[in-house]
Amino acid sequence: MINIVYEDNDLLVCIKPAGVPSQPDLNREVDMTTILQNYLNDKKDGSEIGLVHRLDRNVGGVMVFSKNKKTTGKLSDTIRNRKFAKEYLTVVHNCPGESTGVFKDLLFKDTSKNKTYVVKRLRKGVKQASLEYQVLGTQNSPSGVISLVKVGLHTGRTHQIRVQFASRKLPLVGDGKYGSRDNRWDIALWSYRLSFKHPANGEEIDIMQNPPNMYPWNLLELDLDGDGQ
Repeated sequence: MINIVYEDNDLLVCIKPAGVPSQPDLNREVDMTTILQNYLNDKKDGSEIGLVHRLDRNVGGVMVFSKNKKTTGKLSDTIRNRKFAKEYLTVVHNCPGESTGVFKDLLFKDTSKNKTYVVKRLRKGVKQASLEYQVLGTQNSPSGVISLVKVGLHTGRTHQIRVQFASRKLPLVGDGKYGSRDNRWDIALWSYRLSFKHPANGEEIDIMQNPPNMYPWNLLELDLDGDGQ
């Protein structure tokens, strides 16, 4: 049963489980868009689910979907104009040198390999990427020092968080594609918070959801205020 945390006539917000694609793909596995459309169909709601943002298959957490084309357009504009706040939690190997900071990079996506790289100069296909982070806790684990980090995205590039941290020798726990050797968890990345104004009435929507109480999240106390307590 899908966990829906907010719903009205225009949109719904749900918790995407890790491992479920955001939309149909070539593997033809069950996906969030289809799951939610079936949910609406079952309750005789004539709305049509619209995808306005994505999470990687292996990333779970809060997602918002539209229920009509008008809302899809307005939410897409909100995201494009950077008025749609996204915050993530991640567990990384090692610890950033500073407890807070901003990462800015040039990223190139190699479509044939479905992998993104940090590059040194602008050229065709290269895009600027920026995020801010805050270290919430650090401790030893069976795979060495790990850190719980809260991340705010300024841009939304493919694999952005994964590659920007990995390029600084801070790969996400479980992310073998970008350098982690810990395979006990798929990718320790969770969409923790979405904040935006409702496209119809201007109401502030602010929804948070903690990651599941399992490895590696349960190794670190979730100190989301960042006060170190």
